Amino acid sequence: MDGAESEPAGSGWASRLGALAGRAGRAVLGLVYPPGCIVCGAATEPAHVLCARCWARVRFIERPFCERLGTPFAVDLGVPLVSPAAAADPPVFDRARAVARYDEVTRLLVQKLKYGDRLDLAPALGRMMVRAGAELARDADAIVPVPLHPTRLWWRRFNQAMELARPVAQACGRPCEPALLARVKRTRPQVGLTRPQRGENLQGAFRVPDAMRPALKGRRILLVDDVLTTGATANAAARALLRGGASAVDVLAFARVVTAA
Repeated sequence: MDGAESEPAGSGWASRLGALAGRAGRAVLGLVYPPGCIVCGAATEPAHVLCARCWARVRFIERPFCERLGTPFAVDLGVPLVSPAAAADPPVFDRARAVARYDEVTRLLVQKLKYGDRLDLAPALGRMMVRAGAELARDADAIVPVPLHPTRLWWRRFNQAMELARPVAQACGRPCEPALLARVKRTRPQVGLTRPQRGENLQGAFRVPDAMRPALKGRRILLVDDVLTTGATANAAARALLRGGASAVDVLAFARVVTAA
């Protein structure tokens, strides 16, 4: 013997069966959703990626951008800057990042995931989020998805933020800990509300369960959501996490509403 541990009896068969099951699962997924662009459906290889045409239509957010809000600047001055909006009304969270602007392409992807039950899209969107939020993930102690209220979760059957948080956590090697934050108030939809109305709607919406406070204390949290609009939801969730004992909160979203060029 060369010192290597012998393989336990049956483990070879188990691993081969696991691999076969994985290939079978991918084959079934390929029949349901054949390899194609996750936006327009054009043939792609590998599956579940963007084709060149749709990729070119995505308006990715890259530096220069506001170091606090993650909103893009039109001009690169060569140094990290904070936008006038962040200086005038600082967010509760430390930093926010997003993959791209919320526009035609990214809106379609979010809607497919959120309302079309296309959970197979989450890993692809998550991979893009990992790249956009790499600096935040390096500093994070745990990944926390923005939670849904239990009644809304029952109606929708899944939380899209959780589906995005899983691949982000796996890729960056941080634990995904959804139990650290709960949504305790059933709020009305934010669509159509003004910024002050959004903030009022979310008053007291989130809470750190008492039993989870010891696990949260002193940790830096990366809060994950699908879309960042005015920041009202992120602020409310971050405020609850900080009150519950977190040392700091950063925010990572797939898309961000940008009102100015």
